[in-house]
Amino acid sequence: MTQSKQLTVALLGAGSMGSGVGRALTQAGARVLTSLEGRSAASASRAHEAGMEDASLDSLATCDFILSIVPPAVAIEAAERMAPVLERASVRPLYIDCNAINPDTVRKIARTLEPTGTPFVDGAIIGQPSSPKFYVSGPHARRAQPLADAGLDVRVLDGPVGAASALKMSYAGITKGLTALGSAMSLAAMRNGAGDALFAELAQSQPALAAWLAGNVPRMPPKAYRWVAEMAEIAQFIGDEFAEHRIYEGAAGLYARLAKDKDATDALERFFKEAR
Repeated sequence: MTQSKQLTVALLGAGSMGSGVGRALTQAGARVLTSLEGRSAASASRAHEAGMEDASLDSLATCDFILSIVPPAVAIEAAERMAPVLERASVRPLYIDCNAINPDTVRKIARTLEPTGTPFVDGAIIGQPSSPKFYVSGPHARRAQPLADAGLDVRVLDGPVGAASALKMSYAGITKGLTALGSAMSLAAMRNGAGDALFAELAQSQPALAAWLAGNVPRMPPKAYRWVAEMAEIAQFIGDEFAEHRIYEGAAGLYARLAKDKDATDALERFFKEAR
């Protein structure tokens, strides 16, 4: 009996989501490589705990797949860093950009990698690190199937490069946009002595919304700094010609403030904890 070849996956990014994905893959028997050069001790620890191996960029290029799971602001930079390595690789992996970026940005990444001959897939991750869903689109999207066989929830969209990113922008615009709206109005209500009354009214007339905010707003502060660039990407996705893009410019500003304003985030956490 011929033994099947072990699947190899390179992960660009060893944050909470990247490490969660790496853990799922290693538990399914895949070999997962990542580059920890310049990464924090916390990132290195997460990667090792997930069973990921530290490797050079040239080693990453020998894998079957490259999954880019980095902060939105450095998604293009990550592809540019890999491009010369991929250009000299003998066999090119399938590069899946899984970042929270708008379709125009993902198409820039595709153009960055095109001269290398690397097959490219537009990807979007929705869900928590413990159980993420991977939506993929583009002409090479069905080539991501081995990742489904390795334990990931892969969902192929019938659309071009940009379709998966459009889904991510729309979904995050609703969920993280609602978190921003709930945070902004709760803080305003508290500043003006109406905080308790606001939540009491929401709990009575909008119980599902009150429960959703109580479950999601307190989890936001540690992530606020990462959501700034994502909100900017959503604003670009909507387009300057539509007035509603300013909603997400405002959300980006709010998250930038909350990333530094511990008094405000502490107030939100206390407010929603007490409200529950």
